[in-house]
Amino acid sequence: MNILVVDDDILVSNALKTILESDDTLHVAGTGEDGEDAVRLYGELKPDVLLMDIRMKKLNGLDASRMILSDYPDARILLLTTFSDDEYIVKALKCGVKGYLLKQDYNSIIPAVKAVHTGQTVFGTEIISKIPDLLQKKSGFDYASCDIGEKEYTLITLVADGFSNKEIAEKMFLSEGTVRNYLSNILDKLDLRDRTQLAVFYYQHL
Repeated sequence: MNILVVDDDILVSNALKTILESDDTLHVAGTGEDGEDAVRLYGELKPDVLLMDIRMKKLNGLDASRMILSDYPDARILLLTTFSDDEYIVKALKCGVKGYLLKQDYNSIIPAVKAVHTGQTVFGTEIISKIPDLLQKKSGFDYASCDIGEKEYTLITLVADGFSNKEIAEKMFLSEGTVRNYLSNILDKLDLRDRTQLAVFYYQHL
């Protein structure tokens, strides 16, 4: 698996490279120092996963993520930062990145990269605990008006709780293929792009 690492601290980049390549299935294909490097190198390298800091000079990680996702909607971006900042968490969720981890949670970096590569959405434990409070709004949402049935709504809640397709399949006694079909139909009905946006939508309309 090829990974692009972007951080404005070269010592951090080197440390991340060392951590990642301690797993022989992972290869750091390139490194950059700011969001502009991220946008350029992503186009050149087409990495499987982009691991990127948020606070950087010239172009920050959030703006770089938006630019990359506008050109490559399937880009798998995992944001890594020392800041557990509420505003950043909400913006990261809404721009469509696949994960947000705190740098000090270094033991989770390799599992998170692998999970993001398989299409899962990954947020650190400290961040997950904040999401409902950050995104919750008082106004509910009439899912039935969008032709969302009971089984589909159950699937939405499981996605919002961070379960993978395999785990959802086991909980709902469905095949993974059926779960994927349900999820695709739900995204179409709600005009959403991916499971991250679906989780955000769910919490916004509790």
